[in-house]
Amino acid sequence: MTAKIIDGKALSLKLRVAFRARVSKLIDQGIRPGLAVILLGDNAASRVYVRNKINACDDCGLKSFPHLLSPDTTQDQLLELIEGLNEDEEVHGILVQLPLPPHIDMRKILEAIAVDKDVDGFHLYNVGSLVVGNSIFPPCTPYGVQLLLDTTGIDVAGKNVVVVGASNIVGKPMALMLLQKEATVTVCHAKTRDLAQHTILADILIVAAGVPGLITGQLVKRDAIVIDVGINKLPDGSIVGDVDFASVKERASWLTPVPGGVGPMTVTMLIENTLRSAERRLGIGRGIGSEGWDAASL
Repeated sequence: MTAKIIDGKALSLKLRVAFRARVSKLIDQGIRPGLAVILLGDNAASRVYVRNKINACDDCGLKSFPHLLSPDTTQDQLLELIEGLNEDEEVHGILVQLPLPPHIDMRKILEAIAVDKDVDGFHLYNVGSLVVGNSIFPPCTPYGVQLLLDTTGIDVAGKNVVVVGASNIVGKPMALMLLQKEATVTVCHAKTRDLAQHTILADILIVAAGVPGLITGQLVKRDAIVIDVGINKLPDGSIVGDVDFASVKERASWLTPVPGGVGPMTVTMLIENTLRSAERRLGIGRGIGSEGWDAASL
């Protein structure tokens, strides 16, 4: 049986329709949500990501504040910019595009962003809050994966879930979010011995290792649900994930494609977090996964 495709692009488009309605309501109350995006340097991939985020703001009616800085911008200059954005009433979310140049202390920069504007979900407060299941802004990629599972009708409670990759951006927060949903979670990483003995037992396999084609059909339990977070550019210019799509689709029950799976959801959840920030300023408590949303209806 060939796996059913979990279409992140289609879900993203549905969400953005709902986002536009939320933006209109906020504008009626005197607030237009605004996202500040900071980019240092000339990294080609980072420029594409920043452009996609600015385009998403335009698509949903948010105001964007791009800050494209030279690679020799000092850490003090960057901190001064963030301090000003923290105080700016028009800015509801602040995103610093990673990676940063070597002379910048990433942790110090991320901690400088006000917690109530940390829409990337990387501040220590938001990361720590994941442990108790009360994060204001969940990290965007794990948040998108969670919603893909929810809207597909996949209940993770009691399931064996294996996360391949232990980054602070995806793997670790993903594991914490799954634990809050009562899944049994195993996290594999570069030092894991015999990866296959873990992946073959997974009811749900989430792969975020940054290694093209790492997971083949032989490593996947029959009828498993496979979420491919990887985005890798090959020498011929093609984009592939960490999962060998051709072999895994013959064993999995559900599978995300690359591109068109998790990627569109990451940007869309950034917009969701920015909207949530603006709504919090008005005392509106809503968002995906909370009382204001019914995931099954999306």
